[in-house]
Amino acid sequence: MSVRRIFLALTALFALPQAALAQTVTRDPAGSGPIVAALGWLQGTLLGNVATAVAVMAVAAVGFMMLTGRMNWRFGATVIIGVFILFGAGAIVSGIQSAAVGG
Repeated sequence: MSVRRIFLALTALFALPQAALAQTVTRDPAGSGPIVAALGWLQGTLLGNVATAVAVMAVAAVGFMMLTGRMNWRFGATVIIGVFILFGAGAIVSGIQSAAVGG
């Protein structure tokens, strides 16, 4: 493939970025009220005060077990990273969305 073809392909790709972006839905589809409510409840349960307290105690226990040599470091790091991903999911998704939109 020649350099000129690659240049033309990239120019066409970046000249019309809106064609490649997915369309956003501004409101929920009809009949999705109970599903949205159930997912909202699940999110509130997973990210609420009780879950935050349990996660803090779990990270503290895992950290203590790792420091005293009772737990494998790889498994302990997996637990801690999992908690960070769970509680940082909103920030992670919004960062990916803003990178995909371009600003």
